[in-house]
Amino acid sequence: MRRPGSRGQTLVEAALVMPLFIMMLFGIIVIGLGVFYQQQLTNAAREAARYAAIHSATASCPTTGDYDPASPPQTYPLVTTPGGCDRKAMGWPRMTEHARMTVHGLARGNIAISACWSGYRKDSETGAIDAPPPGDYTSLGIGVISSVFVQCTIDGADPTTNPGDIGCSNGMPTVDQASSMSDSVTTPIANTVTAYACYVWQPPLAGFLLIPEQVTLRGVVTEPIQRQQ
Repeated sequence: MRRPGSRGQTLVEAALVMPLFIMMLFGIIVIGLGVFYQQQLTNAAREAARYAAIHSATASCPTTGDYDPASPPQTYPLVTTPGGCDRKAMGWPRMTEHARMTVHGLARGNIAISACWSGYRKDSETGAIDAPPPGDYTSLGIGVISSVFVQCTIDGADPTTNPGDIGCSNGMPTVDQASSMSDSVTTPIANTVTAYACYVWQPPLAGFLLIPEQVTLRGVVTEPIQRQQ
């Protein structure tokens, strides 16, 4: 036999528990979306880095930085083809387009892609003298080389250690390894390329359950340079 007032008690309990349940449910959904979109941004950065690594200075349409990457004996020619398919003229837009096409669920046109190139430099020299990784290259007639790795920057920050200090917009300034030390376009450098992808996401139900109005998602991936003949 139901006690008097038990129905009212159940309604009161449901009224107290239901808001908490709904808040937790939507919070889990928003967090899940955020994790999914973060994975998408990381994948976009990975695809951009991979594209730039493969389409390097020796590719028919290269994607490079301020200088053309090469490895010893550094005899790869500067690639200039008709129609503006040299260096940043066409390489970066193609890299960006390729990276954006791998993303699902986000507005692809709002995804910003940047990249910079890093490499080794002789630590015994003050100029921008490029070098392979440190080691004994006597068999190649070069001798022992003592070199240091110089990391490039995007928007004034090292993307591999401080991605949170980098903004999120197209055309952010990048500084390639030793690019500020030499004006020679015939000096090939760079052993790695670092791609940075970002997206300003406005979560659903922003302002509800302490959900912020917007979240900047970032992805950073570094790939070794490859040569494409």
